[in-house]
Amino acid sequence: MKAAVRALWGRARNEPGFVRTVRSAAAATLAYVVALRLSDEPAPLTAPLTALLVVQVTLYSTLTTGIRRVTAVVVGVLIAVGFSVLVGLTWWSLGLIILASLVIGHAVRVSEFVPEVAISAMLVLGVGRVTDTAWDRVLETVIGALVGLLFNFVFAPPVWTRTAGDALEDLARRMRRLLLRIGEELSSATPVEDARARLQEARDLDHDIADVDAALRQAEESLRFNPRVREGLLNRVVLRTGLDTLEICTVVLRVLARTFTDLAHGRAADGAREGKDLFPPEAGRAVESMLGHVADALVSFAVLVTTPVSDSAQAAEERLTAELLAAARGRETVGRLLRESTRHDAEHWFLYGALLTEVDRILAELDLEHRSQRLLEELDRNAREQRERSPRLTRLRTRAASLRRRRRRPSPAVPAPRTGPAGEPGATARPAPGERARTRRGES
Repeated sequence: MKAAVRALWGRARNEPGFVRTVRSAAAATLAYVVALRLSDEPAPLTAPLTALLVVQVTLYSTLTTGIRRVTAVVVGVLIAVGFSVLVGLTWWSLGLIILASLVIGHAVRVSEFVPEVAISAMLVLGVGRVTDTAWDRVLETVIGALVGLLFNFVFAPPVWTRTAGDALEDLARRMRRLLLRIGEELSSATPVEDARARLQEARDLDHDIADVDAALRQAEESLRFNPRVREGLLNRVVLRTGLDTLEICTVVLRVLARTFTDLAHGRAADGAREGKDLFPPEAGRAVESMLGHVADALVSFAVLVTTPVSDSAQAAEERLTAELLAAARGRETVGRLLRESTRHDAEHWFLYGALLTEVDRILAELDLEHRSQRLLEELDRNAREQRERSPRLTRLRTRAASLRRRRRRPSPAVPAPRTGPAGEPGATARPAPGERARTRRGES
């Protein structure tokens, strides 16, 4: 029983929805308790409502949501105070305040909280004591937002890189299963319907890419402003470039499945060759072995991308290198066998060439040297964008780094004072005539 509860709790902790539910409930309750002590309202429900809306799965989204929500409420209250001075509450003034609130909400860029501007304005304008209610609502909103932010700072939300990494590895394993299934069907006469089914499976991988991208965006947000993370930028770049590589491989895999489908169509179009294998027996076995190595390389790449820098990462890199080498050798064997088969069956030579080209593209994307270059380019691009967005902050960081380097640099040794003929300290000794001559000639 305890083991089952422990396993259930472990799975629940990795669910963003469950984590957000628990955190939001705790923050809302805490905000209500604080508002009861600081606000004059008997039931300050705006504070827990704000905390409920502010607390998000990641610290970055909590901070940005809190700022937008407080801005929306304050703008709505100011609009209501202004309208209360000029006009009362009538049907035409209500419509005018809603229109003005929505327009101003878009102008101040509060995103999803644009309706909150109009709601705040209507609620404040509809009460008798506009000024008192207005500032009570602002106070409760600020309390709720601050409690939500402090809650996330004190109890830092989890980092969702592991969830994104699992999604990335699942995508690679689905690609592996598809490649292995295609390779297994090469040993027999592949019906056109089976080839079309594999092509549809390759096309369905686009939906998996979208799901992994959503998990990765959440992981990227969880790395921002999170006190648990030191190298957030590097982790984001590693995962994002890994997904980009697998996405390109997914596109190539879809083209590869289309090549096998066209080859099956070509075999079935000739009545005399109906039921014939897609490749000669030896070439078919070589293609199956090659696809198996490519499939294993995809999984090894995903494991390498999602593994921290440790002995496990070194082992994953070694496995990926071995699989890429085996796949490259298999590709050379397949190329030689297909060239020999075109002497007797030259009708589908262009499909054979397309198959080899698509395998080359996948291997090029998974190449470690190519990946290192891609990482460096992405890090440089992020650094350049950071400098362009915050030039003053960049100058401050540069100055601080320069000061640190100066402090670390050892001070030059002070030469001992030279004494004159009488031995007085500070007197400069005259060089001998021979020394003066050697100095003029530039000799030591």
